[in-house]
Amino acid sequence: MQTLRASKCGLSTAQLPSTILDVIDALTKAGYEAYIVGGGVRDLMLGLNPKDYDAVTNATPSQIKEVFGRRCRIIGRRFELAHVYSGRELIEVATFRAPPKKAVTSAAGMILRDNNWGTIEQDFARRDFSINALYYQPRKGIVLDFCHAVEDIQSRTLRLLGDPQLRFEEDPVRMLRALRFSAKLKFSIDPKILEIFTPERTQLLRDVSPHRLYDESQKLFTMGHLYQVLPMLIDFGIWRQLFAEIRPEITPFIERAAKNTDQRIQIGKTINPAFFYAVLLWKPFLERCDFYLQKGVVPAEARAQAGLDVLKRQATRTVIPRFAETFIREVWEMQTRLLNPKPQQIEALSNHARFRAGFDFLLLREKAGDNTTQSMGSWWDAYQLMSTDEKERAIGQYNRQRAKIRRKAATHEDVPEVKTGVEIEPLVQEQESRSRRSRKAKAPESNSQNVTQGASELGHDHPILKRKRVQRDLSQVVFGPTQ
Repeated sequence: MQTLRASKCGLSTAQLPSTILDVIDALTKAGYEAYIVGGGVRDLMLGLNPKDYDAVTNATPSQIKEVFGRRCRIIGRRFELAHVYSGRELIEVATFRAPPKKAVTSAAGMILRDNNWGTIEQDFARRDFSINALYYQPRKGIVLDFCHAVEDIQSRTLRLLGDPQLRFEEDPVRMLRALRFSAKLKFSIDPKILEIFTPERTQLLRDVSPHRLYDESQKLFTMGHLYQVLPMLIDFGIWRQLFAEIRPEITPFIERAAKNTDQRIQIGKTINPAFFYAVLLWKPFLERCDFYLQKGVVPAEARAQAGLDVLKRQATRTVIPRFAETFIREVWEMQTRLLNPKPQQIEALSNHARFRAGFDFLLLREKAGDNTTQSMGSWWDAYQLMSTDEKERAIGQYNRQRAKIRRKAATHEDVPEVKTGVEIEPLVQEQESRSRRSRKAKAPESNSQNVTQGASELGHDHPILKRKRVQRDLSQVVFGPTQ
C-alpha cells in the first residue's frame, strides 16, 4: 500500500459537494473511519465530473443508521448497504467487506451472500477493478492506493484485481461493467481479461436477476457513450444475453437513435432510458404485428397483442418495469396516429402527453431511411414551428391532399374487372356481418329479391293477388291514449 498526497493526484475539497463532505464528517465525528471510494475518485483524477459519490466506512449498517437516524435507510439482502439522504442527494455508504467465512455461492460460483464485515485491507481485495480501489480521505488530504491504481489510471488500462475468471464467476455483471468503463473512459482492456472474455463465458449472465440486468442496461443507455458500446456488446457475445428477440446487428435506426441519445446527454438534456428499448424492440414488434394481421386480427388488436408478446419475451432477460412498458407501448401506438391523423384531431394530438416521444421516434425512423413514414416526420417537425394561422392553412392543405388520395384510391377500385368467361368459386364464403348497420344495408336488397322471386312463383289467379285494398273511414278512428 502507498499513501499519496491528494494534491499530487489533482484532488482537493473544493471539487467536492457539501453532501459527501457532511457524510464523511458525521462518521468521523462519531469515531469511525470514512473514505470516498470508487468512481467518484477515479473521475476526479481523470478531470471528469462525477455523477455521484460513494463512501465506505468501518461502521456497520446498523451503526450508520444510529449516526444519521431518519436520514438513513438500509437496503439490500445479498449486499447490505446504507442510503444516506442529504436534501435531494443520495449518498451510498458501504461497510468494509471481508472474505466470506462460509462461501454461499450458486452452482456457477456467483456469490449469493456477502455481508461479512472486515478491515480496509480486506475491503480493497474484494473490489473488482483497480481503478475503483482508491480510498480518498478529504479532511486528511490523503489517498490510499493498495494496487498501483494510480498507474493504471495514468496508462488508461482496465485491470481486474485477482484472477479474472474467478472474479467474473463471483459476479458476472463485471463483464458488463468492463465494457461500460472501456467505452466511457476510453481505457484499453487488460489482455488477461480478453483471454477469458468469451461468448461461452457470457452465459453466466443467465444466473443474474433480470431486474439487476435491467438496471445495468440503463447504465449502458445513459452513460453518454452508447454508440461506442453497442458494437462491443455484439463482439463479446453479451448482446444475446441482454436482448431476447433482437438480432445482433446495428441497424441505421438503432445507430441514429444511439447517436441522438449521446448528443442529448452531452448537452445536458434529460432522456428516458425506456425510449431506447422502444427503438431496439421496434422490429420484433412489427414482425409480431404482421403475424397477427395475417391471421385476420383487427389492426388495433394486433398491435396491442404484439406489444404484450414482445415485452413479455424481453422480460426473460431484463424485466422492464410496468411504467416503462406502458411508455414503450404508447410510443409505438403514437406511430399509427401520427402517420394518418384526422384533420380535426391534429391540434389535440400535438398536445398529447406522449406526442414528443412519439414524434422523436417517427423522425428518427424517417431520417434512418424508413419510407413507410410518408414524410410525416418532417410535416410534424414543421407544424410545431408554425403560427396559429399557418397551422390552420397547413391542416386545410393536409385535408385536401388526404381527400385527393382517397378519391384516387376510390377510382382505382371502381375500374371494372375483365371477365375471362370462367366463373371462379371463392375458396372461403364471406360470413354474414353481425353488426346492425350492415344488416340494415343488406335488408332492402334481399327483400326486393324475395318479392320478385315470390311473384314469379305465384299465379295470376292466386287469392293474395285478387285481394283489394279496403278504404278505412278515419272519422271513426280515435287518436290519442286509449282508456
